[in-house]
Amino acid sequence: MPVLSLLALLVLWQVLATCLNSNNLPSPLVVGSVFWQGCLSGQIPYHLGVTLLRLIVSFSIAMLLGCAIGITLGRNKKLDSFFDNWLVVSLNIPALVTVILCYVWFGLTEVAAILAVVINKLPNVVVTVREGARNLDQDLLEMAHCYRYGRKKTLLHVVWPQLYPYVMGATRSGLALVWKIILVVELLGRSNGMGYQLHLFFQLFDVASILAYTIAFVAVIQLIEWLVLKPLDIKAQRWRR
Repeated sequence: MPVLSLLALLVLWQVLATCLNSNNLPSPLVVGSVFWQGCLSGQIPYHLGVTLLRLIVSFSIAMLLGCAIGITLGRNKKLDSFFDNWLVVSLNIPALVTVILCYVWFGLTEVAAILAVVINKLPNVVVTVREGARNLDQDLLEMAHCYRYGRKKTLLHVVWPQLYPYVMGATRSGLALVWKIILVVELLGRSNGMGYQLHLFFQLFDVASILAYTIAFVAVIQLIEWLVLKPLDIKAQRWRR
């Protein structure tokens, strides 16, 4: 079924490209040719690799910090009440504003680029994990305390299994958010990466290259979804009947 859906999309794309007969919508064959040439020249693998590296670093930092902060706020009502407004404000600040401020304050550096992505992603992780920490089974926690599990054992065998679905939810939604922010970060202040290339092609009105690079990045993200996140999500839901 997914294959048929993809074929239908390609056919529709080809029909529209043929009817319009415009450079603004090149055919799949033209885009495929540009994609292949980009792969042979090494340009697509290079810029895609740079963007993926930024994605992995910023995503990992945001998830680690977000989980730690989310658990802390979820288990401490006073801290949660104090920082709740901070979270609301940070959730409503546009990503573009954060990116611009990071570049203005820290310069057009790699650190500023990663920091901008982390700041944009962090509140979403905190809010999701905080909800999971609030809903922890108190009876299980008391049982762990009675059996003297200790903090480490309680975290691994009591807290983490309950938080796992929430963490997976933050992971899947966060991945989609992070790569979009990274493209904006690269467009505004980097000299390499997929965002930089898309900005360059926009200036040249090169729609075929824009589509070719977009397809390459979306394909990699889909592979991550199918090969990594989907199996982990199934594992998170395996307790359900």
